[in-house]
Amino acid sequence: MACSDGNIFGQRVRVGADAQALTSEPERSTIWDLFTNADDPNTTVEVNKFIWNAAFDVLSFLPVEAADPFSGIIVFGYGTPPGGGRAYKATVYVSDPALDARALNVALITRSGPASTEATHAIEDAILTRARQLRMAAGRL
Repeated sequence: MACSDGNIFGQRVRVGADAQALTSEPERSTIWDLFTNADDPNTTVEVNKFIWNAAFDVLSFLPVEAADPFSGIIVFGYGTPPGGGRAYKATVYVSDPALDARALNVALITRSGPASTEATHAIEDAILTRARQLRMAAGRL
């Protein structure tokens, strides 16, 4: 096993080649190497665009407070659904590029606390149904 010597804080350190191979960081020789683009360009965060757009369609009665397509999080403010008397606030998390129920998480609250499980599941089902409709309309069966 080949070893290299280094000087860290005044102490001599021997590092084996096997230990150097385990690190995923590229070796840098100067401080300016920190500013080079050494990131893997193939690493991306993806969300399902049909679920993403369906969440906006289904929850259009709620004001959008924040939306981050890179993390997949949409935060809606309080709003009252048409024909309803209770105000809701929702946070939607799209965690996967697949059009799948596991890719969607909805947190629904009212002014008095968490919404019922049935209401949350109804919103999730409506979003998934709308996402499937958008997918069929796009011609991607």
